[in-house]
Amino acid sequence: MRIGELARATGTTARALRHYEQAGLLTSHRAANGYRVYDPEGSVARVRNIRQLLDVGLTLEDVQAFGPCLDGDVLAAGPSDGALRIARDRLAVLNARIAAQTAARDRLTAALTHAAGHAGADSGVLASPRAL
Repeated sequence: MRIGELARATGTTARALRHYEQAGLLTSHRAANGYRVYDPEGSVARVRNIRQLLDVGLTLEDVQAFGPCLDGDVLAAGPSDGALRIARDRLAVLNARIAAQTAARDRLTAALTHAAGHAGADSGVLASPRAL
């Protein structure tokens, strides 16, 4: 199976497949013409599993820990202690990012509220577009 065929079969792009291969998550061999050739059975399942794990918020680095399991049905299998640890760690990172973004939003909202109360006056940070 060539890269375009695998991309269509898995709903992804050839670029993503090359990225997965570079990360060591997917393997191919080269045909005589230099094209990448993938195992039609194993590669489809592997790419679908990679995409499912990425879709739940894991990173490629996180997914690498699932390497030995990527050829089966990753999400249907019972989670291992290692998988749960990875997921909890990623959730903590996401929660920290959300908290930081929420705090930034709240500061910007407060600055806009303050600026609206001082419309027309030199209100500091939001007084001119140059300050942004």
